[in-house]
Amino acid sequence: MPRYTKTAMLLHWLIALLIVAAFGLGLVMTDIPGITPTKLKYFSWHKWLGVTVLAMAALRLLWRLGHRPPAPPASIPVWQNKAAEAMHLALYILMFAVPLSGYFYTLSAGIPVVYLGLFQLPVLIAANPELKPVLKEVHYILTMSMVAAVVAHALAALKHHFIDRDDVLKRMLP
Repeated sequence: MPRYTKTAMLLHWLIALLIVAAFGLGLVMTDIPGITPTKLKYFSWHKWLGVTVLAMAALRLLWRLGHRPPAPPASIPVWQNKAAEAMHLALYILMFAVPLSGYFYTLSAGIPVVYLGLFQLPVLIAANPELKPVLKEVHYILTMSMVAAVVAHALAALKHHFIDRDDVLKRMLP
């Protein structure tokens, strides 16, 4: 059975974990009323997770460009292969778009992003009160699209494992 490389597996599962953590933290932090020290801490952690996802996605894309994934099993219909390719492309786009939209949303609010509390990321746009609600909505829509794509991706993998009983999921398991 052809498998993904260990590096591809590590990046896949690490990014998946970071995305789930960032989403969960995003839900919790936005439900905290007012401005509290805890809420501010969670916002910082959320941003750090987003920057890390962005960096790991860049590494993953570079790895992917140099390492072809294993061929899908011959038993999978062409339409499913095309759907899988489209889903993977959407996931790659969202792994970049979601953190970048959050980054620009933060900058539009006039708040710098200080990664891990150690160094400030470049301020690429000035504070912009008119742009802030637009970028907030864009970040929300992209995040919900990411959730939908991740859930669909996971359900497809489980379908292959439990219903089709093929090796699609096993190729990405350590």
